[in-house]
Order: sequence, then structure tokens, then C-alpha cells
Amino acid sequence: MLFRILHDERSGELSYVLADNDAREAVVLDPRSRDLPVLQALLGERDLRLRWVLRTHQHDQLLPQELDRLRSLGAPVVQCEVSEGARAVRDGEWLPFGHEFLRVLSTPGHTAGCLSFAWRDRVFCGGLLAVDACPHQPHPADPAALWDSITQRIFTLPDETLLFAGHEQRARAVSTVLEQRRWHPFFARQTRDAFLARVAALPTHAAGAATPASGRNTQSA
Repeated sequence: MLFRILHDERSGELSYVLADNDAREAVVLDPRSRDLPVLQALLGERDLRLRWVLRTHQHDQLLPQELDRLRSLGAPVVQCEVSEGARAVRDGEWLPFGHEFLRVLSTPGHTAGCLSFAWRDRVFCGGLLAVDACPHQPHPADPAALWDSITQRIFTLPDETLLFAGHEQRARAVSTVLEQRRWHPFFARQTRDAFLARVAALPTHAAGAATPASGRNTQSA
């Protein structure tokens, strides 16, 4: 298996590439259109066919051409919002690539209809854990739904499940369910009402938000 991380150091945004090397099929999770040359080079170098473009969430109101550019990768675009050129999926649906599968988890809250994608012992959860750290929005779109998604969908997974974020969290790209359940600053040892009150007190504008076109990428295994 191939696993690569693309990291935008300026914004903290993270994208992921998974590939079954034997079957030569790949998926990309939360890609950004400005990364297309890097993604195409990576796929071409290993002669990989892109099976899916998976988006846990999107802020296309800031980047109105983003979906069209991602479609140029030539694979179906899967996202939570129904849109021309994108495919909607159901909670629990399995998405094959090569001899592997990802399972769709409906985890709304960061945006109205966020998705997470489970693969083996990993869950790619996008901005779900960001709360106040997303560079494109200062607070969750639906805090009540976010609380339910975290406490009922994510925190009920096995302790050792690895959580891969879409936004770098205090210099962390990956954590575990056990770690987040015990120490997440918004969810650990909190009641639902306390969480909602804290989110309601967040500022309405993100300070120092990154511009979508800025940043540079690094790759790591």
C-alpha cells in the first residue's frame, strides 16, 4: 500500500493519497486544486488509476471553480453536498479501490453534511475536530450535530483508531480516538450544554485566516 500526506504549511490543510500498488488503483482525500500537478505526478510516477476523489467537506463558496478543477482528475468526486458533477453517497456505503475499501460515515457538524471515511484502523475526518481551527470558517456550521457526530460516531470507535484531520491541530496531523476522547479541548469532560455555550461564544470571524491560494506543500510517508 501507498500512503502519502500533502501538507499546506501556510493554512495547515492536509490531503491524503491511498493506493493499492498491486491493483494500481488510488484514492485522494480532501485534495486541493492547487495540488493537481503534484497529485498527477505522483499518480503518473507509479502508474496508478485514480478511483475516487473524496471530500470530507468543502468551502467552495470561497473557491467557486474548485469542484470543476478537481473533476479534471478524471475520477468521480464524492462529497456531502449534492452538486452537478459530484456524487452523493449514503452513510455506511463502501467505496472500493483495488482490493481495498473505504466506508462512508455521515458526520455532520463542521459543515452541514460532513462525511468521514474509514479505512482499516484509520478514519479521515476532515475538519470535524477543528472546531475553532479551520482556516475558512471560525466555528462549526451546526454545533449540535457536531457534538453528536463526535460523541456518538467518532468517540465510540476503538481507542486505537487513528484519526487523520483535514486541518493541522496544534502541530498534530494524526491522533487516536483515546487521545481525543480524553484531552480534546472542546469535547473531553464536557457536557453537551457546556460545549454548545462555548461554541456560541467563539468569534464570528476567523482571525488571520489563510488565503485559499497561499501555502506550499510537503510530502511524507
